[in-house]
Amino acid sequence: QVQLKESRGGTVQAGGSLRLSCVASGYTYDFNYMAWFRQSPGKKREGVAIIRPSTGKTYYSDSVKGRFTVSRGNATNTVNLQMNSLIPEDTAMYYCAGDLPAGDLFDGTAYSFWGPGTQVTVSS
Repeated sequence: QVQLKESRGGTVQAGGSLRLSCVASGYTYDFNYMAWFRQSPGKKREGVAIIRPSTGKTYYSDSVKGRFTVSRGNATNTVNLQMNSLIPEDTAMYYCAGDLPAGDLFDGTAYSFWGPGTQVTVSS
């Protein structure tokens, strides 16, 4: 059984930083893509950062570009999200996702596996 698990989020003041990690287990192969999505109440799930582990190539939404950095972890199927210069609009539940059989990188319906999510709150 494939499981993804995000590290604990937290509350941080605007302008601060937070780092999330995601570890996957139970998957025999390397994910072709791993991604971070977020969702706040009343809003659609938004893809914010994606990495292709085999090459290290990264993709970011305009809303986080220049502030967030996605990277591979040391172990297979692990991914990190470094979030800097956080703003209140970054407040959301953050989800890790893995494996993209087909479809758009930023399409939340296209990923096969998901973590349960972790809450990030940015106070003003």
